[in-house]
Amino acid sequence: MSSYQGVIVSDPWLQSQFTQVELRTLKSKFISVRTQHGRVTRDDLPPVFAGMKAFSEMFSEDEIKTFLGESNSDMGEEIDFEAFLRLYLDLQGRAVEKSGGLRSSFLKATTTTFHHAINESEKASYVAHINNYLAEDKFLKDFLPIDPATDALFDLAKDGVLLCKLINVAVPGTIDERAINTKKVLNPWERNENHTLCLNSAKAIGCTVVNIGTQDLVEARPHLVLGLISQIIKIQLLADLNLKKTPQLVELVDDSQEVEELLSLAPEKVLLKWMNFHLKKAGYQKQVTNFSTDLKDGEAYAHLLNALAPEHSTHSTLDAKDPTERANKVLEMAEKLDCKRYLTPKDIVEGSPNLNLAFVAQIFHHRNGLTDSKTTTFAEMMTDDAETSREERCFRFWMNSLGATTYVNNVFEDVRNGYVMLEIVDKIFPGTVNWKQANKPPIKMPFKQVENCNQVIQIGRNLNFSLVNVAGNDIVAGNKKLIIAFLWQLMRFSMLQLLKNLRTHSQGKEITDADILNWANNKVKKAGRTSQMESFKDKSLSSGIFFLELLSAVEPRVVNWGLVTKGETDEDKKLNATYIISVARKLGCSIFLLPEDVIEVNQKMMLTLTASIMYWSLQQQEAASEDGEISDEIFVEGRENETRLSGETSDLTLDSESSKTEE
Repeated sequence: MSSYQGVIVSDPWLQSQFTQVELRTLKSKFISVRTQHGRVTRDDLPPVFAGMKAFSEMFSEDEIKTFLGESNSDMGEEIDFEAFLRLYLDLQGRAVEKSGGLRSSFLKATTTTFHHAINESEKASYVAHINNYLAEDKFLKDFLPIDPATDALFDLAKDGVLLCKLINVAVPGTIDERAINTKKVLNPWERNENHTLCLNSAKAIGCTVVNIGTQDLVEARPHLVLGLISQIIKIQLLADLNLKKTPQLVELVDDSQEVEELLSLAPEKVLLKWMNFHLKKAGYQKQVTNFSTDLKDGEAYAHLLNALAPEHSTHSTLDAKDPTERANKVLEMAEKLDCKRYLTPKDIVEGSPNLNLAFVAQIFHHRNGLTDSKTTTFAEMMTDDAETSREERCFRFWMNSLGATTYVNNVFEDVRNGYVMLEIVDKIFPGTVNWKQANKPPIKMPFKQVENCNQVIQIGRNLNFSLVNVAGNDIVAGNKKLIIAFLWQLMRFSMLQLLKNLRTHSQGKEITDADILNWANNKVKKAGRTSQMESFKDKSLSSGIFFLELLSAVEPRVVNWGLVTKGETDEDKKLNATYIISVARKLGCSIFLLPEDVIEVNQKMMLTLTASIMYWSLQQQEAASEDGEISDEIFVEGRENETRLSGETSDLTLDSESSKTEE
């Protein structure tokens, strides 16, 4: 189908310089210029390139115009897409030169020709991890162990099975393995399904995949495959570095205020805090601030292992004068704890950040040296109800999937300064944020945080969000119900806008919740099925049958009905719910819900799931239509549903007074 076809460039070298996501983004900009001017010339490009954040930080529009005019080419001569790409690469190269050969901010977020080299030591470590954790997998055991000295890892990754299985190792149950295509030989459609499932599931566990497309994985581009594997393994290794999984971590802090700070820390920061906690107790005078240069001499490792495993303590490790010799002894000592994995003495001496982080995480898992003395003291701080916890997870991963600069580790803590909210709003609605009035972290003065949050609230009001009697200080105060309600409206509005943008012939009508419900019911009915949903909180949805029929209606071959249960018992409902989520992601839907959301019929998540399926389906129709015209089917009988849904929709927005009262 057309949605799976990558952007193809006739010049193989030029094709290799970009990921599919980058090509699609640049192609979209190229087409936009051509639509506006009827053709594309060099004269049209200065404002286009200057409008890209990467180049706007480096060059003025006049400078870009000068660069583009340096060749003998006529600035008014029409250029094609490949010429556009070459000009982009040329400007990118100038940006690197201007930054003194260092990667500029935009190069940190892209994966082009300037940093394609792969780290062989990291590759060997990841291969060892895969060989260890997937050795008994029924499908992969015939292909394992992988030889790290060859390209066997990348060959095996081309079908997508390996990456899907690795995601399930990192976060068990993320993918219903019944949805993975595991034949010995896959056709292009099946291969793309696996990679689509992989990328959408990777987003759902917290990976950043904004620069990776399915075609990149089909081609098994080494730097992209290793980058994704690195993220997945990191998520697995750091999974317990939080107070919910390891409440003993409260031993690292002295009071409730510090516990709140601990809650907001990224897992790797918690790991550093844990390491420094033990080093201080061991009398080590230095502070470890990173997993690279601060660990090169091996001294911190020696003190840490001596403190955690005194039964294996030896002065010879600390007495070693040569860093390589000390690193060797550190790994010998770690091996006694069964955690000599991921790195070599050379990796320690060279300060490999990824491998050092993995090694420290292994030490934590095998011997964290913490006690239960304080866990009950702060237990009340960890009493989020299950639904709030799931919603926090959903919005956290959704926010991170947008590719904002700030990575969200804990929604309720990280949004309080308002800045990350502004970033998210700007990603969804470019140009709405007044960055001149924004206060960039770290923000020590509370009124500066309130200023940011007030701007967030004002933007929400401009978008007609339900925000009665809500102010910026409600976000600063960490009011969970209000934060969740605001983020829900932001996500919902974003989805409705995406749907509206697809429907160029909808006669200007806004897409409503009633339209989405009506579209879904019509799709299922036209497919000859009998299921219908009364609303997004219809308890019959818990069986999963309706969504499986809807998925089958938009793409008949995507559901294997031999795997579907009647959805009558709790166990059968869960089987259907996990299958629905994986099938939807396999199709191409970007969703962040959990099986429990389907089983319990969380109406917010039911709407997002339905809207995501609808968005995918309409994309296919638009791509298949030569003139982009789509039938007006979603509006047929749609208005009669609005009255019934009006009360339901209000439940999904923000009731500030009741929220504050409950808080």
